[in-house]
Amino acid sequence: MSSLKAQTQEKVDAGRKNNPAFMEGVDREIEKARTFQKGEKALDVDSTAPDFKLPSATGTSFQLSEALHKGAVVLTFYRGSWCPYCNLQLNALQKINDEIKALGAQLVAISPESPDSSLSAEQIKQLPFTVVSDQGAKVAATYGVAWEVPEFLLEHMRNDRQLDLEAINDGNSNILPIPATFVLNKSGTVVWRYVDVDYRTRAEPQEIISALQKAN
Repeated sequence: MSSLKAQTQEKVDAGRKNNPAFMEGVDREIEKARTFQKGEKALDVDSTAPDFKLPSATGTSFQLSEALHKGAVVLTFYRGSWCPYCNLQLNALQKINDEIKALGAQLVAISPESPDSSLSAEQIKQLPFTVVSDQGAKVAATYGVAWEVPEFLLEHMRNDRQLDLEAINDGNSNILPIPATFVLNKSGTVVWRYVDVDYRTRAEPQEIISALQKAN
């Protein structure tokens, strides 16, 4: 099976072929955010992860500090279920979820979508990991990965994708998390991270497993 990097690159290549002007525009916006792309504002390795409590897609709530009492936690911030790159990522993470559990850890996926719109009832039943709603991307901001999306990309979402982010995110129309994954040990310390403002790239699942193995 191809790696997540290969899958996302295939989607990027298809986008460049089908809509080169848009992809060139994305490249320009990413270049403008290169400092942010390097994770300058993001929570760094050896930092203590801020605690938070958020509603889950199942109607319950998730609190980080409570989860850490049970073991390590993998936090992954994604843009939403409408994002094809996010769906590739979540599908890849689902396949390693058993490995994550075997290492005594828990996987938590965070997006700004309202709990009612993040997943269908059938999808919720099938989830092997926790999905929580960070409306307004407030928790993403405390982790340094909240991004005010450039108007160029917002216009594409509105006009080409017919996406109403304000409705999807219950009032938040322009703040999204950048793709970021943090591996936290049981003490709540960041032992590994992946941060990249280019939403077309994601952390490779096996890198997450390796980070958990080292943390143990």
